Amino acid sequence: MPSCLQKLTRVVLSHKPWALFILIAGFVSFAYTKLYWGVWEDPKSRAPTYGLSAEISCAHYVPSALDIAAGSSPPTGNVFFVETSEQTSPSYLFSCSVESAARTHPMSRVVVLMKGLAKGNTSLPEHWAFSLLSCFPNVEIRPLDLTELFSGTPLALWFSQPQRQQEPHFLPVLSDACRIVLMWKFGGIYLDTDFIVLKNLENLTNALGIQGDNVLNGAFLSFKAKHKFVELCMQDFVQNYNGWVWGHQGPGLLTRVFKKWCSLRTLKSMNCKGVSALAQEVVYPIPWQDWKKLFEAVSALELEKLLKNTYAVHIWNKLSHGTKLEIPSQALLAQLYAQFCPATYAKMKQDSEEVSRRAV
Repeated sequence: MPSCLQKLTRVVLSHKPWALFILIAGFVSFAYTKLYWGVWEDPKSRAPTYGLSAEISCAHYVPSALDIAAGSSPPTGNVFFVETSEQTSPSYLFSCSVESAARTHPMSRVVVLMKGLAKGNTSLPEHWAFSLLSCFPNVEIRPLDLTELFSGTPLALWFSQPQRQQEPHFLPVLSDACRIVLMWKFGGIYLDTDFIVLKNLENLTNALGIQGDNVLNGAFLSFKAKHKFVELCMQDFVQNYNGWVWGHQGPGLLTRVFKKWCSLRTLKSMNCKGVSALAQEVVYPIPWQDWKKLFEAVSALELEKLLKNTYAVHIWNKLSHGTKLEIPSQALLAQLYAQFCPATYAKMKQDSEEVSRRAV
């Protein structure tokens, strides 16, 4: 053995630059793969991706620090959120989406992928939402590496074409691409960051929801990894690509593929060849045309009746984001915040009170 090591040492020393390059490249590749794509590993088997600041007191916003994932049972799956813009200042709704998912899926890993985060950085930007979400042991916030995500899929070539970024709806289309690739590669649940989750979604497997108007929406997706339906969605994304028409690569794509999958002309709530099209009330109980109802007062009885068969509520942020929400109030949306993301709601209430004090 010593003579073998001496020979190896002489070879390495005689080719210093190449040997050093190969060793460094191999180490970096291995380390990055373990860090970024370790979403299937036991979270106790590795250190967290980021060190989170202590700006928020967990004891204040999340009583008993909500040690919901500290048991010995392994995670049951992944819940994915994706931010494809450079935004790193999460809104109240963003925080509520992640918090409500973490609370309703205590044994799942809630993975938030954000394009704006710098790879290799060991800490998140200073922001109350990151600090608050750190109180949940099953939440992981990671950088979104799009090249790595699309590698090995039909979308890799599409993403490599720089002219795509000049298209008018590039960011929504990019989000559409990310969600179907995540479902294909890893499986689990995907949610847009404008959902409030009311119940555990894990029994809704290989499913997507009808939003109305004979259209499926991909704001919620739940599929097993490598599912044939998702593979067909990736193929359609490339073969029938049109980034200039709003929704063509999102709801339009899912609707086209499902109709072909089931040989349908008109959508209806059904299970077809192992894929479920969920009734509108399951995840889209408020139609996009009626988004203003989110800001109207409702009684507790009306709220209970409305959400009886609902698992999650889509808030239609593209339409509703500019509308002022009174906190506290009996508005439907305010009651959803208070009940399903109480830590975020407490922060909203605190900020609202601070604004009122300054106005006096």
